[in-house]
Amino acid sequence: MGVFDFWKASSPADKRAEEVRSGARAPDRTERKRCWEARDGYFACLDRAGVLDAIKDDAAAAKACRAEGAQFERDCAAEWVTYFKKWRVADYNKKQRLAQLQAEGANKMEVETSPR
Repeated sequence: MGVFDFWKASSPADKRAEEVRSGARAPDRTERKRCWEARDGYFACLDRAGVLDAIKDDAAAAKACRAEGAQFERDCAAEWVTYFKKWRVADYNKKQRLAQLQAEGANKMEVETSPR
């Protein structure tokens, strides 16, 4: 423990929030909801700015969505932030590929899985 550590988390809520962000504690339902809302706000801002990949285009994302990005990083665990940013790109690529296949005349297959 450092000399100035007592300033980092001034209340139990601040301490818990820091533990959630660092991954030391799992978020509860309210914290997950707050994270998802922050993620959705950040992604909406990225959409308005025309930024798809917030990892690759970090400078453009930071310039266009500084406040939303700060809230997203504050309200979500660090690993979740990275996961959601990667998921956004993967989901976009999946949708583009499906649209391409449909345009090429691919047949949609209905697949059912049965319980084992």
